[in-house]
Amino acid sequence: MAMEMMHLGSRSLNHSSSDTEAEYDRLRDLARQEAAKRSSCFDRAHQAYESGDGAKAKQLSDEGKAHAQKMDQYNAQARDYIFRANNSDGRVPSDTVDLHGLFVEEAEDVLEDRIRAARGGGETHLHVIVGKGNHSTGHVQKIKPRVEKVCRELGLHYQTEENEGRIYVDLQGGQVGQMPPPPQAPSYGGYPGQHQGAPAHHGGNQHHGGQQQHGGQHGGQHGGQQQNQNDEIEQMVKKGLPKLLKALKCCVVM
Repeated sequence: MAMEMMHLGSRSLNHSSSDTEAEYDRLRDLARQEAAKRSSCFDRAHQAYESGDGAKAKQLSDEGKAHAQKMDQYNAQARDYIFRANNSDGRVPSDTVDLHGLFVEEAEDVLEDRIRAARGGGETHLHVIVGKGNHSTGHVQKIKPRVEKVCRELGLHYQTEENEGRIYVDLQGGQVGQMPPPPQAPSYGGYPGQHQGAPAHHGGNQHHGGQQQHGGQHGGQHGGQQQNQNDEIEQMVKKGLPKLLKALKCCVVM
């Protein structure tokens, strides 16, 4: 469990803090547990409904809804917690938002709010840290394409960094001819993941690199298992169980 928590945390922070990683992992794990309980309740409710026990089906459906509410609460706590940790004063420059550790849907909501506040405050641009997808399943980036989609929908021009860890967004409707230089954070003279002018390796590999190499295949397996669990809970957050709820519709009417 400790190894799994390390891999989840290393993907979620732009700095090293075992306590912060542990708390973030705890909240996401609680959300996963509630999601599993929700699915179990809905499955059993469906079985009860098919067998003609409407009262039992309604009871289990209500229990599933309660677990779904708790899942949402834990995920919201994890989202707010990791966002504050990565975007606290001095951690990133004022013209930067770090979306590390957020699920795709969460990242979209946070970004839209941040863009709205920035434009309302007369800011001219925004650096969006999206990571490189090193720890995503198949190394497929999820947040980056969603950020680009939001920019297109809002009619904002943007430029993506060559190594794809950062997106520069113009908030005034102007064209972005080339990628501007990275922002400078007061605390360490660069944006998260950038060290002494080297290409950004966002995703938290820097502070756990030695441990991951030493762990070899074993560490990779733990990281993969944890990522699969994250993918499952993110899909639950996004999709829910609409077909099953439709089948139970007759059972949830008081």
